[in-house]
Amino acid sequence: MRTNLPITTTERMMEDGKSIVSKTDLQGNITYVNPYFVEISGFEEAELIGAPQNIVRHPEMPREAFADMWATLKEGLPWNGLVKNRCKNGDYYWVQANVTPVRENGRAVGYMSVRTRPSREQVQAADTAYRRFIGGQARGLRIHRGAVARTGLTGWLQGLRDMPVGKRLGWMMSVLTLMFILGGAVAGSAVQTAGGSPYVVWLGTFAGTALLLASWALLHASIVAPLQRAIKSVHGLAGGDLDLHIDTNASGDMGLLLQALQQLNVNLRAIIGDVRRNVQSMTVSTGEIASGNMDLSSRTESQASSLEETASSVEQFAATVRQNAGSAANANRQAQSASAIAQHGTQSVQRMGKTMEEIDAASYKIVDIIGLIDGISFQTNILALNAAVEAARAGEQGRGFAVVATEVRTLAQRSASAAKDIKGLIDDSRAKVESGNKLVRETAQAMGDLGGAVENMAVTLAEITAASNEQSGGIEQLNQAVNAIDETTQQNAALVEQAAAAAENLRDQSIKLSQAMSVFRIT
Repeated sequence: MRTNLPITTTERMMEDGKSIVSKTDLQGNITYVNPYFVEISGFEEAELIGAPQNIVRHPEMPREAFADMWATLKEGLPWNGLVKNRCKNGDYYWVQANVTPVRENGRAVGYMSVRTRPSREQVQAADTAYRRFIGGQARGLRIHRGAVARTGLTGWLQGLRDMPVGKRLGWMMSVLTLMFILGGAVAGSAVQTAGGSPYVVWLGTFAGTALLLASWALLHASIVAPLQRAIKSVHGLAGGDLDLHIDTNASGDMGLLLQALQQLNVNLRAIIGDVRRNVQSMTVSTGEIASGNMDLSSRTESQASSLEETASSVEQFAATVRQNAGSAANANRQAQSASAIAQHGTQSVQRMGKTMEEIDAASYKIVDIIGLIDGISFQTNILALNAAVEAARAGEQGRGFAVVATEVRTLAQRSASAAKDIKGLIDDSRAKVESGNKLVRETAQAMGDLGGAVENMAVTLAEITAASNEQSGGIEQLNQAVNAIDETTQQNAALVEQAAAAAENLRDQSIKLSQAMSVFRIT
C-alpha cells in the first residue's frame, strides 16, 4: 500500500455545498478532476491527471477500507464511506466518499467519485474505528461496503437486518414451507396412530406447500424481480448510463416505481443532451471569443505602443517648435537691433555725405584762392620781368634791384608752380571727394535698403514667432490629447486583457463542464 509522506496535524475543512469530483479508469488512474479537487488538495491539475487515485491517500487510512471499496466496486455496486485524504503539503481533510462504477453498454469502464463534507460526529466515529484497524485492535470489527460492522453473532444478526428483500423473503418462505411440511408430517403421523388415513393430511400438506411456493413465485415476480430491476437501473443511472432500457413490465407500486425511473431516465437524457449540446456550443463560442479577445489584445497593445511612440515624437516636435519659437524671438530681437544699427549707420553716412559736400564746396573755394594766388604769381612774375628790364637800363645802379627782381621772379615762379601742384592735388581731391560722395550716396541708399530689409525681416520674424507660439500651443494640446488617448488605450488594453483572461477562463470552465458531463453516456 502506498505511503504518502510527510503529514501534518492541520485539517482542512470542506466548504458546505461544494463537492470534490473525480473520475478514474478501471486501474484507478485519474482521468478527470473538478476545480475544487485541485483547490483543496493543493496539487496542480497536471499532477493529478494520469496519477493513481491513491496520490491523496493518507497513511492513517486502514488498508481494509480500500480493500472493501475495490471488492464492492468489482461486484458492480457503489461504495459509500468516510475517507481521510492527504493534501500535497501534508495537511488532511475528511470526505464522505461516494464511488460509483461508470458503465457503457452495461459494462463498467471506470469509476466516478463524488465527495461531500461529513459531519463532525461521523468524522470522530470513523477516526476512532480506523485507528483501531491501524493499531491492530479491530478484533470483532470489519468494514463492509464502506461501513464499520461487527463480526460474530452480532454481525450475523446485523447481516440479517441488512439482508436484501429478495433473500429475506426467500428465507421467510423457506422457513414457512419447512414448518408447514414438518407440521403436516407430525399431523399425518398422529392421524395414522389414531387409526385414520394420513393421505388426506399429506395431500393437504402438499397443497399448502404448493400454495406457499406459488405465493413465493408471485411475490418474486411482483416485488423481488421488479425491485432488482429498479436497483439495477438506479445503479446504471448513478453510473451515468442514460442509454439503459428499463423494463417497466410490473404491476402495482413496483410498476409505478419502474415507470418513474423510466421517466427520470428520459428526463435526464433530454436535460443532459440539451446541456451537452449547449456546452459544446458555448465551448466553440468562448473559444472564438477568447481568440478574438487575444487578437484584440495584441492589436490594442500594438496601438498602445504606437501611441507611446507618437506621444514621444509629438513631445520632441513640441520641444523643437518651442526651441524654434525661442530662436525666432531671439532673431527678432537681433533684427530689431540690426535695424536700429542700420538706421544709425544711415544717419552717419548721411552726415558723412554732408561733410563730403562741405569738403567739395571748400575745395572749390581753395581752387578760387589758388587761382588768385596763380594770378598774383603771374603778375609778380611780370612785375619782376619789368623790374629786371628797368634794372638793366639803370646799369650798375640797378644791379641790386635786378638781383631782387630775379629772386622775386623766382619766388613767383615757385609760387605759380606750387599753386599748380596744389591745384592738381585739389582737383584730384575733388575727384576723390566726388567719387567718395557718390559712394556715400550709394552707401546711404544701400543702408536705407538694408534698414528696410531688416525691418521687413523683423516683421517676418515677429510673425514667425507668433506662429511658432500658436503652433506650440496647438502641439501642446495635441500632445495632451495623444497622452489622453494613450492612457485610455492603456486602460482599454488592460480591460481587453481581463476580458481575454475571463473568456479563456470561461472556455476552460466550459471544457471542464463538458468533461464532467461526459460521465453521462447518451448515444
